[in-house]
Amino acid sequence: MFYRPEDGHGLPHNPFNAIVTPRPIGWISTRGSNGANNLAPYSFFNAVAYVPPQVMFASTSAKPDRDNTKDSVANIRETGVFCVNIVAHEMRDAMNVTSGGFGAEVDEFDRAGLEAVQCETIDCARVGAAPAALECKLIQIVKLEGASNFLVLGEVTGVHMRDDCLKDGLFDVTAFQPLSRLGYRDYSRVTEVFSLARPDD
Repeated sequence: MFYRPEDGHGLPHNPFNAIVTPRPIGWISTRGSNGANNLAPYSFFNAVAYVPPQVMFASTSAKPDRDNTKDSVANIRETGVFCVNIVAHEMRDAMNVTSGGFGAEVDEFDRAGLEAVQCETIDCARVGAAPAALECKLIQIVKLEGASNFLVLGEVTGVHMRDDCLKDGLFDVTAFQPLSRLGYRDYSRVTEVFSLARPDD
């Protein structure tokens, strides 16, 4: 089939998210200028550059009390920092709890039963049990086409890796099986890897 997004797809559910898969999940922790912690998952997330290391995530919905965006972006606007926590398969239920549309006063770390640990290079909390976490300072927030669509770009200023995920000097994703977002309400996890040599290696 073929469809133009502006005309609609005619299917029971939008297939766009099912086509662009799997997507890593950026479990974004922020702290408001009032000191309140926030934690929420974003599947429009990825690394975008090596030197300096940079990441991005996009927020595509809004809360009425947050000036056409969500708590994460609003907090980053205020403080200029955020942390990306990597979601292990075993943390899927806690991650799902933090996806709820709670009020700005709710601490999702507490709601999900997660330990909040202070970051090293920024004034923000991170998920203590996460297999890895990337401390970031804001580069810019870009308004995208469409209502409430914002792209957040950050430079990584600190990297945390759990010791049990390092094997022979390599960060072994099979040790924690990262969770990835598929379409609809579906998720997957990485359980095995393989390597390919480039033609010019």
